[in-house]
Amino acid sequence: MNKKLYIVTNRRLVKNKNMIDILKASILGGADAIILREKDLTYRQLVPIAEEIKKITDSSNIPLIINNSIETALKVNAKGFHTSYQNYMNSNLKLKCTVGVSVHNTLEAINAQKKGADYLLTGHIFETDCKKGLKGRGISFLKEVLSNISIPVIAIGGITETNIDTVLETKVRGAAVMSLVMTSDDPFTTTYNLKKHFKR
Repeated sequence: MNKKLYIVTNRRLVKNKNMIDILKASILGGADAIILREKDLTYRQLVPIAEEIKKITDSSNIPLIINNSIETALKVNAKGFHTSYQNYMNSNLKLKCTVGVSVHNTLEAINAQKKGADYLLTGHIFETDCKKGLKGRGISFLKEVLSNISIPVIAIGGITETNIDTVLETKVRGAAVMSLVMTSDDPFTTTYNLKKHFKR
């Protein structure tokens, strides 16, 4: 089974480039899916960005997943909707698109699967600048979640070219990166080099 590389957006990390250009470059470099995660934006602010990205993902035949805003996901007819564990467990979602949930321990993973999540974003695996000062949960944590779950698990958190192999050696269905690509001076090459590990 082909493991997939997910790019998670964070426009605040982008320094000298346009986020759309970064996504275009990362898709050319081999990204398999985009998760639009701009939680501070209102629906009105998010929709035009989502629509622009959707054109790019559609033309490359890869899914766009919207984080946190169901309204935006429905408006742009996104392939997926992603949300936090708390929001998911407190909601009564009945969506036709794929629904993913972020989990941070095995119990959350089990509960989200029971409630009907299609996939889990599990982390953070390694230390990351996005969660400064918080130690990564490690590969053993990832394996523990995987041994209790039958739906797809995607690893996230501090994943780079130097540690991606240890992630892909597990039964994960994919890996997600945010800062690695968002802060890259050359997002095409960064994505391309990371994606090469998926083909081994």
